[in-house]
Amino acid sequence: MRKGRASIKKNILVTTGIMGSAVLFCFPLQQLADTDTHVPLLFVLAVLLISRYTDGYIYGIAASVAAVIGVNYAFTYPYFAINFTIAGYPLTFLAMLAVSLIVSTLTTQIKQQEHIRLEVEKEKMRANLLRAVSHDIRTPLTSIVGSASGVLDNHMVLSEEKILELISDIKEEAQWLIRIVENLLSVTRINDENASIKTEEEIVEEIVSSAVIKFKKRFSNIEVQVEAPEDFMMVPMDGILIEQVLVNLLENSVLHGKSTRLIRIIVEKGEGKLFFIIRDDGEGIDEMILPDIFEGNLQPREGKESDSKKNMGIGLSVCMSIIKAHKGNMTAENLNTGGAQFTFWLPMKRETYGY
Repeated sequence: MRKGRASIKKNILVTTGIMGSAVLFCFPLQQLADTDTHVPLLFVLAVLLISRYTDGYIYGIAASVAAVIGVNYAFTYPYFAINFTIAGYPLTFLAMLAVSLIVSTLTTQIKQQEHIRLEVEKEKMRANLLRAVSHDIRTPLTSIVGSASGVLDNHMVLSEEKILELISDIKEEAQWLIRIVENLLSVTRINDENASIKTEEEIVEEIVSSAVIKFKKRFSNIEVQVEAPEDFMMVPMDGILIEQVLVNLLENSVLHGKSTRLIRIIVEKGEGKLFFIIRDDGEGIDEMILPDIFEGNLQPREGKESDSKKNMGIGLSVCMSIIKAHKGNMTAENLNTGGAQFTFWLPMKRETYGY
């Protein structure tokens, strides 16, 4: 109820603000121009903007009617009087009303279609994540149960080295489950209708450094090189989510690159964008899955061991969701020199986030 009232209040403020601006703009312009033919066009533009920035049909239609009456009353001779009897005026204003109504209706329909498209994409991502989770959670849980049962049932006959190995497997699979849950929580947060991406100016070097430190705690034998501009950079972002994207991509380079020994993180400035490039020297990405790599429903390569670490779909799907929520984009490709490269960019100026 409170949300609905806030939406109505916002729509009324937008409508009155745009119509008021059109009126205030037309009065001085009328004094400078020889004719008043520009006035209907400006009010049609106002109706278009109202339809674009309000919800539903009612505000655009109301603005259309108000525009026709207002133009006749304030900007058509005799001024400050309603008069539709002057020759040619009835047809002119009927045409203006028709154009305004059509523009309002089309704009509202386009917005509704875009909303439906976004909902379809969100449902598709949820379905893909559920398919991925059914594999990614079940497999490590099975391994944990098996290892724990082995220790409990055979601890009298197992060597200390074997017991430690099974406990180490339990720890590793539990850590993998934690990362899966963190990814799922991130996606839930992004797709919650009442949530939005809240951005703050973050120091890029600190975000990258923090991601590398977390990655090195698990993969201390992998060399990571960071290349970034020397000048101080602050970019609007959700620092925790972007850090998670970097960690996911770094871990992905190792877990699926097989022979990865070196990962380079390259930060570059573009036109209004900041690019993050994660490049490894591993085996690269299977060309068969490249087109659908961010869909979240990828299966392990044929002939490979089918465990939770072979399915890269859920992590990359989460990464893409986070970047899209920041109004950015992400791509993946294989390098001619060997290895894979993931690139994502963020807008360098603050925008309106959320759905």
